[in-house]
Amino acid sequence: MSDGDDRDGNDRYRNGGGRSRNGNDRDRAGARSRTARWGLAGCTVAVAALLAGLPWVARGRLPDRLATHWSGGAAPDGSMPLWEASLLPAGLWLLVALALSVRRRRSWPAARPWRAIALAPAAAVLVGAQACVVRANLDRTDWHEARDPALGVVLPLALAAVAGVVAWRLTIRTTSTTPPAPTPALDLPAGERLVWFSRAANPWLQLVAALTGLIAVGALVTLVAGLADPAVLVPLCAVCAAVSLAGALSSSVQAKVSEAGLEVSFGPLGWPARRWSPTAIESARAEPRQPSQVGGWGYRLSGLGTTVMLRAGDCLVVRPRGRRTDFAVSVDDAERGAALLNALRRRA
Repeated sequence: MSDGDDRDGNDRYRNGGGRSRNGNDRDRAGARSRTARWGLAGCTVAVAALLAGLPWVARGRLPDRLATHWSGGAAPDGSMPLWEASLLPAGLWLLVALALSVRRRRSWPAARPWRAIALAPAAAVLVGAQACVVRANLDRTDWHEARDPALGVVLPLALAAVAGVVAWRLTIRTTSTTPPAPTPALDLPAGERLVWFSRAANPWLQLVAALTGLIAVGALVTLVAGLADPAVLVPLCAVCAAVSLAGALSSSVQAKVSEAGLEVSFGPLGWPARRWSPTAIESARAEPRQPSQVGGWGYRLSGLGTTVMLRAGDCLVVRPRGRRTDFAVSVDDAERGAALLNALRRRA
């Protein structure tokens, strides 16, 4: 009896230790979440202060009204008083930050990294544009004398691209390197072979692909017939053709698990495709995901890794060996596919 009591006591001790570790993990996760929220709030206030303060710092070298709009020519065609040119960009920035920070219905913690990825380029565009406006009006006695800044478009876009890449890289680096628990493997008898298929499609993306494809074909026919100006039709045809192709490739997906591993093919023709052998996969699991977690529909990159999001719900999620992020695809019966893939991994 004493030995049994000792074993029961040890079991209770170990279970209690497990609860304590889980509590510590939750505390650390909560602390990281609070730090991230305060950091994002601090950056938001700093950007607003920078946008509002740039004109005021140089107000002694600026006219009473600032040229703020150019319609393609060298001379400006729009102006604002100094106070409005200072507060309007700051207010717009705060409005964008608030819109991206409001918790939506069924908000998911994993969606939060996308706030930084979306806010960083927006901040870069506004700060770059404000700097260009101040530079164009500097040492002018009247706003009509301001000239369109040469970097008025290039600088904000370049800053936005750099800010977006930096925010994305920092978000990826902060992703946990430890994958969640995999789905339990199926019990496969020796010598038995199983194959699992699943397919998903997004009718809205298919509709977009079809409509833009029709527009591209119509523009091409009109161009060949010489019925309109090529300067308008050529860009329209190129853009619509690219959107149609991208929509067709990302509007449907098929996943297959077999002895060869996992194969994920895209589009109606099953091309292109991504493949992993069983030994190239560290873990597989089924996990519910929403478009808000990964930044929208289609082929998405986020703090969760790569996700092919065609419909909300269960996704087949794999962690490739040697990688710190996951690959997920939203298909039906994802749990069975993950269980079979884990069984094939164990057999291999």
